[in-house]
Amino acid sequence: MTNSAREHTREFARGLGGENPVLIDVTRGLDPVPGSPGTSAGFVESVHRGAIAVVDASGRSVTEIGDVEHAICPRSTLKPLQALAFLESGALDEFDLGPEEVALSAASHGGEPVHVQAIASWLKKIDCTIDQLECGAHLPLHEPDAQNLLRQGKAPTALHNQCSGKHAGFMSLARVMGADVTGYTDPDHPVQERVAAIISEMVGFDVTSARVGADGCAAPNYAVPLKALAHGLARMARTESLVPLRARAVITLLSAVEAHPLLIAGTGRPCTILIENLTTGGLVKSGAEGIFGAILPGLGLGVAVKVDDGAPRAAAVIMANVLARLGALDRGAKPVEDLVVQAITNVSGDTVGGIQPSPEWEKFSFAI
Repeated sequence: MTNSAREHTREFARGLGGENPVLIDVTRGLDPVPGSPGTSAGFVESVHRGAIAVVDASGRSVTEIGDVEHAICPRSTLKPLQALAFLESGALDEFDLGPEEVALSAASHGGEPVHVQAIASWLKKIDCTIDQLECGAHLPLHEPDAQNLLRQGKAPTALHNQCSGKHAGFMSLARVMGADVTGYTDPDHPVQERVAAIISEMVGFDVTSARVGADGCAAPNYAVPLKALAHGLARMARTESLVPLRARAVITLLSAVEAHPLLIAGTGRPCTILIENLTTGGLVKSGAEGIFGAILPGLGLGVAVKVDDGAPRAAAVIMANVLARLGALDRGAKPVEDLVVQAITNVSGDTVGGIQPSPEWEKFSFAI
């Protein structure tokens, strides 16, 4: 990379230079019990900076923390918006697809049998094969299933890829459009042109004029400001402003995710835990490089979070705390509390520290 290209890249990633506030403290010390949100047990070993945007469907900011105008790659947090093209296409009726396929179209699943079997069945319904999935193969994110494959001496397939549901949705859209399934991840393919058009409509600007990269699964991923991402998600939380076809697609997606939270992520994973414990209904979606998003119909809000250093451990704790501050979570559920302040354990299983909100959170208002 040339010096000029490197400086250009640094400008794109300027939020990593320390402009955003410290949102998460990682503590360690003789006192092994993590404190309550906003307090610190032991001493601070590491910190994570980031930004948070909470927006309503009109685009009004409820909360802005850090640089929410900075463009970020939403990664898998974009999936609920990407799924709308598939859901609006008529593919559900064309191929007799149900809530399970709908939930998986926006999922970053763990590659558990329930995920793999459902997507294999989906591919048969649309007359496609595993080899046509362009997402590639990786071991299941669900560690027990990954270990089970290794013990059996089996290689993972594209069905195990956390994004295979999104790709099955793309392939279903291609079938309905009468387009060639091959190359469906190319930005110039009719499938991706339709996806980009819908994302543009939802976030409020033409994303094809923005920076575009390839996601880990090869699909196009468009850089959008964090606040614009939150606005796009907020519009899914208030369907009254959407045209009827899109409103039905959003309602179908949210209903499927609420009915099948295990499919959106998997056993013990933050998105599934948070969706299961939302008091407002809706969808919570993680993305690589410290991204998290939420659609909260009960509050009419969209939330987008970005951790500067890309740490997923920080992003999950930030999102849990944002939802808690908004009154969107059942705080009586232990899995929720374990995310609001996440314990750090040693090899023996003893708690030796915590991942928790920094004192900066006392300055932030989440009044709706």
